[in-house]
Amino acid sequence: MTLIEDIENRLRAKLEVEAFQLHDDSEAHKGHAGPASGGGHFDLMLVSPSFEGLSRVRRHQLVYDALSDLLPTRIHALSIDARSPSELK
Repeated sequence: MTLIEDIENRLRAKLEVEAFQLHDDSEAHKGHAGPASGGGHFDLMLVSPSFEGLSRVRRHQLVYDALSDLLPTRIHALSIDARSPSELK
């Protein structure tokens, strides 16, 4: 299983996911300390009814909770765009 598949599976196991996009941006950060130690840089876009009524901070906490053992070893940096379905209308 790839790291991207692992991340997606973990998030789907914890949250009701309606849309998921994950981009590995590690190549753009070559030479930076994180990638040098094996951690990747990722951009995540996630739409979930689980985020309805939650603050941006709480949404990010839910994502980080699902991925906690991957940080900072396999994931060095994670940019998160977490929205509820109603925010897309």
